[in-house]
Amino acid sequence: MTDVKKKAAGAQPDGSGDEPLLKVTGLAKHFPITKGVLKRKVGAVQAVDGLTFDVRPGETLGVVGESGCGKSTMGRLVTRLLEPTGGKVEFQGRDITHLSPGQMRPMRRDIQMIFQDPYGSLNPRHTVGGIVSTPFKLQGVTPEGGVKAEVQRLLELVGLNPEHYNRYPHEFSGGQRQRIGIARALALKPKLVVADEPVSALDVSIQAQVVNLLDDLQDELGLTYMIIAHDLSVIRHVSDRIAVMYLGKIVELADRNSLYTAPMHPYTKALMSAVPVPDPRRRGAKSERILLKGDVPSPISPPSGCRFHTRCWKATQVCKTTEPPLLQLKTGHQVACHHPENGEDQAPGDAPLVTDSITVKPVETVKAPAAETPESAETSESAGSAETAETAGSAEAVEAAGPAGATDGDAGGAGDGAGSKAAAGDGEVAAAEEAEDKPKG
Repeated sequence: MTDVKKKAAGAQPDGSGDEPLLKVTGLAKHFPITKGVLKRKVGAVQAVDGLTFDVRPGETLGVVGESGCGKSTMGRLVTRLLEPTGGKVEFQGRDITHLSPGQMRPMRRDIQMIFQDPYGSLNPRHTVGGIVSTPFKLQGVTPEGGVKAEVQRLLELVGLNPEHYNRYPHEFSGGQRQRIGIARALALKPKLVVADEPVSALDVSIQAQVVNLLDDLQDELGLTYMIIAHDLSVIRHVSDRIAVMYLGKIVELADRNSLYTAPMHPYTKALMSAVPVPDPRRRGAKSERILLKGDVPSPISPPSGCRFHTRCWKATQVCKTTEPPLLQLKTGHQVACHHPENGEDQAPGDAPLVTDSITVKPVETVKAPAAETPESAETSESAGSAETAETAGSAEAVEAAGPAGATDGDAGGAGDGAGSKAAAGDGEVAAAEEAEDKPKG
């Protein structure tokens, strides 16, 4: 760590150290949801809601969190590429929250951004020389020695060949394109650089090159970084302080060593458990992985109280009703949790959520008998089948009894008729015999 970094890391979060370069208070951004021909507002996506933090000169603030938690939106709000819904953004003591594009143009020299997609942020119709020299033209700045010489110097500074001045973006690899974006961001020698996922689209070897490049440039130029990423290993390597975000809010903010050694928020602990440890001595050892239940709630209708209580194993009734503030529980360690890890409980004795017992216990009770006595289940199924068959047979017998009785009756009537006919026939035969006997006598 450089002297500048040490100085920044030694500053206290209460402001007793260096004056913060960037100060954010209650920052919020809600994207409206419209419906119908008249574009009537029916809701809002709460991408960022109530962020408060600061960045001191010469330090690197890392921001981590799951995809969709609002990291990139926060970066665009800080650089004023998006208009905030609420809150305040101060840069060097000046409020830049609602400055117009014309008023923000002079500030662009001091605030630059490295975008996540290296190819999408470069104009494919412009050469590398035209892309990197654009900031000079927009700001009306003429560097010493001319624009072309300065662009070639910047290309060499980020590890590219100055002869690539006339090449187009499609002629470079992903890592080289990211270096072009870094060169463009550093063209005007800014004081604050917001890097949005600078290495997420690169392979591991190129990631190491870009990360080391950013570190070297900070040592050489005295830059201040705010690096947004979801790779905890990269953040640990480059950051002095780390902010953990969940569903649009900062749930924990601490220095690097404190956060990785003793995380206090349950969500941070779950993230740390997912990081693989490259230690051959731990081969075959069982890792303590924390698997979070459920999905991340929608930012359109976030949960009440603590936004993490729907997935937290320590949640109680107060977590469902009261939102925990971001408090400093240790020196330089802020956390927003009623029941923090490695710290004093903020709501001792509170009853656990009823939903936990409903969702967990019945599942175990139902699964156990099915697994232990499969024969009894089969017996009950066969018994049930036998009862069903027996009932069906009796029903068939009852149905068959009606038609059978009717047939017997019909048969009886037919038999009586046949008997009378037979009796009549016998009489006729007897009369014929008597008639035949008379002539013979």
